Amino acid sequence: MKRVILFSLTNENIKISIEAYFDALGNLVIDGYDIGKTVSDYWGDSDYEYITTITPDEVEKIYPLFQLEANSGEALLLALKNRFNTNTCYSDLQKFLDLHNIKYSGFSWR
Repeated sequence: MKRVILFSLTNENIKISIEAYFDALGNLVIDGYDIGKTVSDYWGDSDYEYITTITPDEVEKIYPLFQLEANSGEALLLALKNRFNTNTCYSDLQKFLDLHNIKYSGFSWR
């Protein structure tokens, strides 16, 4: 299935890329990667990766929130892109999931 870019930024100090997609198991994955001087100044390392995974059972709870039919994965990806397309999209999406009691797992590494 296709991927959508939720947010992307490139300048001389940082490159940010945050994508949403469904993996082979049907999990909804929000995958982000930041690299550059700004990241190094903040974290002490030049790159920072982060990921949120939502299982298929929990994804089913998201469709009605966007007034979408169940299992319309590509429509959900586009809805996420339209709603969460800013530099804060990763944390905004987690807040949205928390607000609607949708379980997810997440981790980051640098």
